[in-house]
Amino acid sequence: MRLYTVHVLPGDPDPGETIVLVEEGFCWPAFLLSPLWALWHRLWLVAAILLSAGAAVSGAAYLLGPDPISHGAASLGMAVLIGYFANDLRRWTLDRRGYRLDRVVSGAGADEALGRYLDRAHP
Repeated sequence: MRLYTVHVLPGDPDPGETIVLVEEGFCWPAFLLSPLWALWHRLWLVAAILLSAGAAVSGAAYLLGPDPISHGAASLGMAVLIGYFANDLRRWTLDRRGYRLDRVVSGAGADEALGRYLDRAHP
């Protein structure tokens, strides 16, 4: 079972259209393709920060001239951090957009978790 946080937009007349589920834990798509993952989820500020951080790591590697293993380790370390904090960045962006955390649900997948949430929220 996976855990999901459920975020809703308060005051929306049709909450079924604005419910967002964010999975807990490590995010493999963000680890592998962080800027594209951020753009896919419309996290514009996060995408800009990730691109800037990637450019800073590459620029520092160029200026400091480390061996390729050190450069790869720094890039891998940054990717691991992004993978661990990606869903938190998504929750942060939803909070900035006015969404509120409603509850935590579990399910085998996002569809099952959404079904459980809707069953409990609207009996």
